[in-house]
Amino acid sequence: MRAAGFRPGRALRGALLLAAASAIGCGYSLVGRGSTLPPGVRVIRFQTLQNGTSRVGVEQRVSREIARELATRGRFEVRADTRSADAELSGTVTQFDLYAVAFDELGRAKEYQVAITAKMSLKTLPDEKVLWENPAYTFRDDYTLPTSAASYADRENEAIDRVAERFAASLVSSVLEGF
Repeated sequence: MRAAGFRPGRALRGALLLAAASAIGCGYSLVGRGSTLPPGVRVIRFQTLQNGTSRVGVEQRVSREIARELATRGRFEVRADTRSADAELSGTVTQFDLYAVAFDELGRAKEYQVAITAKMSLKTLPDEKVLWENPAYTFRDDYTLPTSAASYADRENEAIDRVAERFAASLVSSVLEGF
């Protein structure tokens, strides 16, 4: 028999609301949406990364995705020039490896492991105080090719593009959240 006026559903909802309110007050936030950067950093200068690898164009593909990822965070404006910039994100792609790790029945690569390493830093402008730096930021991922890919060169470029997106998301999260 239940006590008069007691409703388990209301009690559960109340406990959940209390837990949610407590979590908000404790500083928890969604991963990928926070920032440990000073509030004054609103405009980030970002230009195409330098390419220290033998792979032509890898820096352009990675740079395009980093700029897009920074812009989608909403809090920052991304510019290629220093006009009104509060900080500068710069770097060099130092290593790029692409290995076929699985093959189809005809001996064609169907899965690649891609690794990108970059020397990256975020500094304030104009005083160049280092806010974040990593001399060997490395991201590895496997990429399974769709069966419709036309040629080997197309397959490599598609793998690079896919991994560049994930590299950029990971890098920007690390920079903004201080990991």
